[in-house]
Amino acid sequence: MRRLGSFAAAGTLLLAGCVNLELPGIGSSTAVVYYVLEDAGRNVTAATPSPRTLILVDTLAGAFYDNDGMAFSKEPGTRGNYQFARWTERPGKRFSDLLIDRLDQEKLFAAVAQTGTNIHGDWLLTSEIIEFYHDAQKQPGTARMILRAEVTDLKSHKLVSRRIFKQNVETPSFDAAGAHQAFNKAVTLTLNDMADWLKTLSR
Repeated sequence: MRRLGSFAAAGTLLLAGCVNLELPGIGSSTAVVYYVLEDAGRNVTAATPSPRTLILVDTLAGAFYDNDGMAFSKEPGTRGNYQFARWTERPGKRFSDLLIDRLDQEKLFAAVAQTGTNIHGDWLLTSEIIEFYHDAQKQPGTARMILRAEVTDLKSHKLVSRRIFKQNVETPSFDAAGAHQAFNKAVTLTLNDMADWLKTLSR
């Protein structure tokens, strides 16, 4: 009974810490794995771009998410970080890079530039990641992403539009690798929705 109790306790600790299970190609379960947020992209029909120039401000993130930790939640109203999983870049900065790449690919505007480039723009796009975590309260869990975005007219200094984007993507497995796949899908869906939103605004 004592041995069985030890195994049960170990399982509880593993789940509570939400650490990585041993992954293929990794020699030890305590090896830190660095994950890259990626955009799967999509096929779109070519359209005439807006004549406007869009200026992007780097995406902000809440204090808990503004680091390389992969966040999870085991209980309502709580957050933690995976012990052996990290992002290669802070989610806010990585999302900014993916967003400008996506807008360039879909050619929605005459030009897209980031702040600090001395390019005069017509619209300013700001965004902030409000939530970005693996909801692990039930297996296998869900990647939850909430992002707020605003477009401002730089000439009139008036708000053009504000929108909240929400994604809830089920993870394929109850670990960091599964969370990574779900986060990638959540990011891709958010980029899809943002591109569609901006396309509608620019008509």
